[in-house]
Amino acid sequence: MKFGKRIKEQIQESLPEWRDKFLRYKELKNLISSPAPAESIFVGLLNAEIEKFNAFFVEQEEDFIIHHKELQYRIQRLVEKCGDNDDVMFREEVNEIRKDIVNFHGEMVLLVNYSNINYTGLAKILKKYDKRTGGALRSPFIQKVLRQPFFKTDLVSRLVREWETTMDAMFPALTREVEGYERSAAVSSAAAGEGIFRNTVAALMTMREMRRGSSTYGAYSLPPLNLSDSDLVLRPVHVPSPIPIPY
Repeated sequence: MKFGKRIKEQIQESLPEWRDKFLRYKELKNLISSPAPAESIFVGLLNAEIEKFNAFFVEQEEDFIIHHKELQYRIQRLVEKCGDNDDVMFREEVNEIRKDIVNFHGEMVLLVNYSNINYTGLAKILKKYDKRTGGALRSPFIQKVLRQPFFKTDLVSRLVREWETTMDAMFPALTREVEGYERSAAVSSAAAGEGIFRNTVAALMTMREMRRGSSTYGAYSLPPLNLSDSDLVLRPVHVPSPIPIPY
């Protein structure tokens, strides 16, 4: 699949408020195709895009840290109220927390995918520029990109793994085998009450595809995905059920 189509799909499969935060790949590609693409204009557009990525990524990361602490507090408060009692009076609160956890996990996976997509887009558009102009802009520019906040996803990836562990601990009662994209999306819709998990599955599949080795794998490719979140596409999906109440 051509990258322009890939990035268009990812924009559609992300949260609505994220859709103007991705790389303007088509605009940059059109600039390269012009009779005399000026390097200063091209680099200026790339720098503006990187500033956009960083501002958005850092804002989301800060919000995730706050939400992480809030969810931990809510779970602790629920545990204190429930104790060892499996009481239906707490069922609604339990289900609400479960839904929030699934959605929170999905948003974090989408942010990691956002980083991957934009890095890959930059590497590809720089390659096209060098090929079109005979220049050597890609290597030094990518070295700059590797130091940018939007590229550093270690914190978000760690939170993803922590909440996967939490989901495994809290939602053991009911599982479904994942049998393809549609099955995953259907199960997740029941779990989360909305479509975010479908987008999460799509994001995970995209990350695996972009990060797996191939004949085109090179120095500017993302390393093979080595996160537990990639396994969610293949392992059983834990679906929240009304009981048991965590304790």
